[in-house]
Amino acid sequence: MGKKFTAALAKVETRLYGLDEAMDLVKSLAYTKFDEMVDLAVRLGIDPRRADQMVRGTTLLPHGTGKSVRVLVFAKGEKEAEARDAGADVVGAEDLVEKIKGGWLEFDQAIATPNLMGMVGKLGKVLGPRGLMPNPKTGTVTLDVAKVIGEIRKGRAEYKTDKTGNVHVAVGKVSLPRERLCENANAILESIMKAKPASSKGRYLKGVSLSSTMGPGIMLDPVAVAKRLT
Repeated sequence: MGKKFTAALAKVETRLYGLDEAMDLVKSLAYTKFDEMVDLAVRLGIDPRRADQMVRGTTLLPHGTGKSVRVLVFAKGEKEAEARDAGADVVGAEDLVEKIKGGWLEFDQAIATPNLMGMVGKLGKVLGPRGLMPNPKTGTVTLDVAKVIGEIRKGRAEYKTDKTGNVHVAVGKVSLPRERLCENANAILESIMKAKPASSKGRYLKGVSLSSTMGPGIMLDPVAVAKRLT
């Protein structure tokens, strides 16, 4: 651990914080020269080995993330023109598939029309591990490409449990006002609560923490968070 991280960690008390207080602390402890992101980590009471307990979804953040997102769209014909008009950064079909196979990955979100998924599916081993694979469950396999591009531009957050049952998602940049960051965090937490699998038993929200990109984690009270959202 570096000196700056150690100094920031020393200011975090060994207790559970409320959301507003934790967000203020995250902002005050960000020490890098760049505008760090505020990250939300949630530990869920699920069995990640069971397909019926996979928690995945999207939500539109009230104030966006403040981050510039490069959007790629796999589309042809009329939908290709629609994607370009809606502001997609890169649009194509076979040419893009070959380009990505060659190692090009300069984009943050990918959308595909359903008729091209047979082709795009060949990129599963490349895009899947990076969380870039278009998926109908997150609305990124769609005919309404303009709508989804618009949502991504406004600040559409996507989340998915990892192999240990945790969710990691960006709330927004540290430079955003605390009130806006808290509203974004609440929108994500509310969406995660609504996505609770019917087969999940016991406490669902087991742990919640906030941190800046390079800063220490600050633990929130998961019971208080759950009560506030239900």
